[in-house]
Amino acid sequence: MNPTQLSHELREGQSPDMTRRRWIIGLSLVGVAAGQIVSLYQTGIIHHLPDPPIGPFNSDKVDASDYAYKRVDTPDALPMIVTYGLTAALAGAGGLKRATDKPLLPVAMGAKVLFDVLNTVKLGQEEWQENKALCFYCQVATVASFASLALAVPEALKGLKKLLGKG
Repeated sequence: MNPTQLSHELREGQSPDMTRRRWIIGLSLVGVAAGQIVSLYQTGIIHHLPDPPIGPFNSDKVDASDYAYKRVDTPDALPMIVTYGLTAALAGAGGLKRATDKPLLPVAMGAKVLFDVLNTVKLGQEEWQENKALCFYCQVATVASFASLALAVPEALKGLKKLLGKG
């Protein structure tokens, strides 16, 4: 797509799919922000993660535990930034009519958002099982992932129908 046209469509284009994509980008950036905050703690830049005064939250305990450092020899929040950034990039890729012009993009975005949901649920289960507490910031990202999935489904289905020759 012509970069000038893409710029215009992404910034000013109006459609239900584009509105949902913008929400997915925003929610993905909430996930990035959560990962950034936890990364500051996990790498010693800050020394405390405040939690809400209610609920099963103890972010300091969870994010300093073995659970949070057992994958790829790095604190788990750093890859979280990358994965939510990728989701935002998939939501931002393509113009207004990408479900018909480039149907693989919304399908890939839908699959990635589904991965985000399944991953956050699995990690939340591990978080609780190993710590009997939850990271508040990680659970905010989980809620953002579920909301993104609901938003991604309509366009992903359009793209899938197009790929299958039914659209």
